[in-house]
Amino acid sequence: MGSPPPHGRLILLPLLVVAAAVVGPSSAAGEEGVIRLPSGRACAARPDPAVYDRPVIGIVSHPGDGAAGRISNGTATSYIAASYVKFVEAAGARVVPLIYNEPEERLLEKLSLVNGVLFTGGWEKSGPYFETIKKVFQYVLDKNDAGIPFPLFAQCLGFELVSMIVSKDNNILESFSAINQASTLQFPNYSLLEGSVFERFDPDLIKKLSTRCLVMQNHKYGISPKKLRENAALSSFFKILTTSPDENGEVYVSTVQANKYPITCTQWHPEKAIFEFGKPMIPHSEDAVQVTQNFANYFISQARKSPNRPPADKVLDNLIYNYSPTFSGKKSKSFDEVYIFS
Repeated sequence: MGSPPPHGRLILLPLLVVAAAVVGPSSAAGEEGVIRLPSGRACAARPDPAVYDRPVIGIVSHPGDGAAGRISNGTATSYIAASYVKFVEAAGARVVPLIYNEPEERLLEKLSLVNGVLFTGGWEKSGPYFETIKKVFQYVLDKNDAGIPFPLFAQCLGFELVSMIVSKDNNILESFSAINQASTLQFPNYSLLEGSVFERFDPDLIKKLSTRCLVMQNHKYGISPKKLRENAALSSFFKILTTSPDENGEVYVSTVQANKYPITCTQWHPEKAIFEFGKPMIPHSEDAVQVTQNFANYFISQARKSPNRPPADKVLDNLIYNYSPTFSGKKSKSFDEVYIFS
């Protein structure tokens, strides 16, 4: 007999139980008592032709290097924070960078390769960058007006720019104190959540969003519910899904969805909960991570409805895989990693 377990402890070994067929006496010679495992069968590949399981998202780059010039201070430099790329990839999509200052024909060529677009956060509200955002936004509208699903997800600055474009008022934004602030999301009308990103949320998580600081804000500007509702263009284009209070208790619109288009905008940053660790106030709890994943999954589920099936070789030639992210350094509190385009 073997020695007993040390200190009298019982050692538990894992037991694997497998459903099997025991071959009895009627089996072929030499096989009596043999246990046969069920034969494996290859899964039949029957994809839904209306759903694209290799979606590609275009992300518009932003002027600068995302690190206050510490990485590159060239006037033609632009960047995409790696967290936005990871956000898209986490839901099963790939990314083509839409470099804002490339020639228009090159921008249109890249747009023909993607199934949706993401506008990032940032600071630039004028010049060539704003003009590129306007062109891409019109492309989104035109595609959907033609009956071709083509979603847009705009975050922070992206939401602000879309508000300026839709309202045709470059002074529509108001000042708020929400720099580096974790916050709640308040739901003014739960009936409006039907068909929105929040419809896939567990009711308990919806409750937690309204009582716990699970999302990250980082902005000086926004738009109040009152101002949005009083603007005819904005109120007819968007429905307000959530609001949030800034540090002074002033309330701004934090999530909207277009009434007639697959367009969702957030004033907050879903990507940060999973992929940015430079600021201690960013929520990283399991609930905060689930919020991020739900938003990513929803956005990419909309992109999967796109009928665009671009040539694989052209997609590969333009994917962000052709670039390498750069670590922003220990001093950077904006982004852990960035993709730089010169």
